[in-house]
Amino acid sequence: MSYVDEVLEVVRKKNADQPEFLQAVTEVLESLRPCIDANEELYKKNAILERITEPDRQLMFRVPWVDDNGQVQVNRGFRVQFNNAIGPYKGGLRLHPSVNLGIIKFLGFEQVFKNSLTTLPIGGGKGGSDFDPKGKSDREIMAFCQSFMTELCKYIGADVDVPAGDIGTGAREIGFMFGQYKRIRGMFEGVLTGKGLTYGGSLARTEATGYGLLYLTNALLKDHDIDIAGKTCAVSGAGNVAIYAIQKAHQLGAKCVTCSDSTGWIYDPEGIDVDLLKEVKEVKRARLTEYAAARPSAQYHEKKNADDHGVWSVKCDLALPCATQNELNLDDAKMLVANGVISVTEGANMPTTLEATKYLQENGVLFVGGKAANAGGVATSALEMSQNSERLSWTFEEVDGKLKGIMETIYANISDAAKRYNATVGGNADYVAGANIAGFEKVVNAMLAQGVC
Repeated sequence: MSYVDEVLEVVRKKNADQPEFLQAVTEVLESLRPCIDANEELYKKNAILERITEPDRQLMFRVPWVDDNGQVQVNRGFRVQFNNAIGPYKGGLRLHPSVNLGIIKFLGFEQVFKNSLTTLPIGGGKGGSDFDPKGKSDREIMAFCQSFMTELCKYIGADVDVPAGDIGTGAREIGFMFGQYKRIRGMFEGVLTGKGLTYGGSLARTEATGYGLLYLTNALLKDHDIDIAGKTCAVSGAGNVAIYAIQKAHQLGAKCVTCSDSTGWIYDPEGIDVDLLKEVKEVKRARLTEYAAARPSAQYHEKKNADDHGVWSVKCDLALPCATQNELNLDDAKMLVANGVISVTEGANMPTTLEATKYLQENGVLFVGGKAANAGGVATSALEMSQNSERLSWTFEEVDGKLKGIMETIYANISDAAKRYNATVGGNADYVAGANIAGFEKVVNAMLAQGVC
C-alpha cells in the first residue's frame, strides 16, 4: 500500500462522520500522488501527510445570546486552527445552520493550500457557527456576535489567528465582533479582516474574491489563446462573490446571464444588471423575486428541491460557481459539457463534486478549483493585514493592482506545477493537481525546516 493510501485509510477511519472533510482530503491527496511518490521516503519519515491532515487544534464552544423576545438562545461556535507553518492562521467565519465541525475542518484544510498559493505569509484556519443571521434584527445579530467573540477572543490575535468573513458574515457582523474584541482585550489591532474602511479595512476587499476569480479566469483563457470578451457566463450565487464576479466579467467584455439564491434562480438574457442586483441583495437583503419584478428581461425560476441547480442548464461559455459546496454535480456537469462550456472556475469553496470535476476535466473543459480561483479574497485580507501593520491605507487602484498580480501569479504557479509533474487530464493541464502541488510544496518545505511541531 502506498503512503497516500495508508494515510487516506487512517483519515477515513478517524473522520467517518465528516463527509465534506473526507471529500476535501481525498481530492487533495489523490492529486498529490506524483509529488508524494517522488518524495515518499522523506515525507513518510516525517509523517508529513499525517500532520497536514490533522488540525493543530479544534475549538468548539457554547454561544448563548438573548433574542428580541427576551428568550435565551444557544448556538455552537467553532474555530479550527489547521496549520500555521507559513504564517498566522487565516480563514473566514461562516454563520449558517449547516455549519458543523466537519464542514469547518474541510474549509480549514482547503484554506491551508489556498493561503499558500497567494504567495503571502498566512496559514490556514476556519471558523463559524450554526447561527442563522437571516431574519434576525440588528440587535440580535449584535448580541450573537458579542457572545461569539467573548469566547473566540481567547484564541486569536494579529500574529496568532486572523479570522475574516464568509457566508453569513459581512461588514455588519465583522464590525460587531471587532468592537467586542477591542472591548475585552483593550487592543486596537488587525485581528479581523473585512473591516469597515473607517477602522482599518481595505479598499477593494469587498470586490476581491469576485474580481480575483475573473483575473484568474482571464489568465487561464489567455494562456489558451481564448478572448474572454463576448463570452457568455453562467454564475451561481447572489452574494458578495457572485455580484463582483459578474461586475468584473462585464468590465472584461463578457456577459453574465444567471445568478441564484437559496430559493431560486434568475435567467436574464440581456445580462445581469449589477446595480439592481446589489440593490436587492446588499441594500434590501431581499430575494431574487424582487430582481425579476424590477427587470422585464429576467425570468425567475423557483428552486424545486435541494438538488435543483438550474443555472447550469443555460447555454454558456464560462461557468462560475459562486454559491456553496457541492452545488455543481455530475448531472450539471453533463449539461454544461453538452452546451459547449469552455471553462469552469470556482468562486466558492469546493462547489463542484469529485464526480463532476472528473467528468468536466475528462471532457476537455478547462477547470480550476477554488483553492486557486477564489484565493483573491484571502489574498486581499492579507493585504489588509499588511496595511494594518504599517498603519497605512492604500488606494483602491493599488490594492486592485496587487490583487491582479497575485491572481496571475497563482495561475502561472499552478500551471508550472502541473507541467513539472506532467499532470494532465482530458488533453489539458490538470490545474487541480497543479494548485494542490504548488500550495503543498511551500507548506511542506516550511514544516520540514521547523522540525517536529
